[in-house]
Amino acid sequence: MTPVRTVLAMRTREGCAERFEAEWLSAAEQIRQLDGCLRQDLVRDADDPRSYLIISDWADRERLDAFGRSEHRDRLLRVVRDLRESAERHTYQVLHSMPSAPEETR
Repeated sequence: MTPVRTVLAMRTREGCAERFEAEWLSAAEQIRQLDGCLRQDLVRDADDPRSYLIISDWADRERLDAFGRSEHRDRLLRVVRDLRESAERHTYQVLHSMPSAPEETR
């Protein structure tokens, strides 16, 4: 099994950023409990407060794809989809991860 990372670039509709963040947090709380979900991050562009990346790590492509095809996903993310004006997703195989060095070795 090869871990995968999805990166979803989204831009919210005008005036919807705060609600988008709250709705994402609500959905992410449930998604994190699913088999195969390893991590999720929501990051906002420092120069454009309406642009976000949703980054999620999954144990393998099979479990990510199963979630992607599920009615559960559609229900959880319906509101989030309504708050965005654009979205583009890419999936990557995670080949290597390098944690930072311990504080005492820097």
